[in-house]
Amino acid sequence: MARKIRKKKQEETAPPKKNLKPLIMKIGIALITVVVLFIFILNNCSDESSKMQYHKFKKEGELTIIDSVGNQLVKIDIEIADNDYERQLGLMNRQSMEEMQGMLFIFPDERYQSFWMLNTLFPLDILFINSNKEIVTIHKNTKPLSEQSYPSSKPAIYVLEVNAGFCDRHNVKIGDKIYWIGGRLSISN
Repeated sequence: MARKIRKKKQEETAPPKKNLKPLIMKIGIALITVVVLFIFILNNCSDESSKMQYHKFKKEGELTIIDSVGNQLVKIDIEIADNDYERQLGLMNRQSMEEMQGMLFIFPDERYQSFWMLNTLFPLDILFINSNKEIVTIHKNTKPLSEQSYPSSKPAIYVLEVNAGFCDRHNVKIGDKIYWIGGRLSISN
């Protein structure tokens, strides 16, 4: 009987046995949550990289600038923006552009045009061109991320964006002309 009493006393003084099931369930839920968050973060990172790839330069043609007597000044690769979405997107959110690249905007009508640099990350030279393919306005070294308006001084139907300093480096001036090949619409001299 003394043994039974001792055993009973030991059971009474021993810590109660814990049920580990709730603890294991909590750890499992926490691990699943961490895995789901990790997958979510990876998906968002890949979405961002695919957006950046979308904004890489896509050669759609070649554009030549000639001076007033017909001498070729420079020839560049161009990406063409000829619908509302492409014209609105332009070069926004791109990190840079190569020296011999540009974006040619084609509008449905010749009229006064105006551009701004709100979401453009690097400075540009912006050339406004009329329906005779003659450069009528040049804004040099435009300020990135600015709401400043850069308007044409005369009606234009085309606008060419190139890296800042391009016009000075290649001696491009008002009165020079352009022609290009490629894209959905080609215009030659």
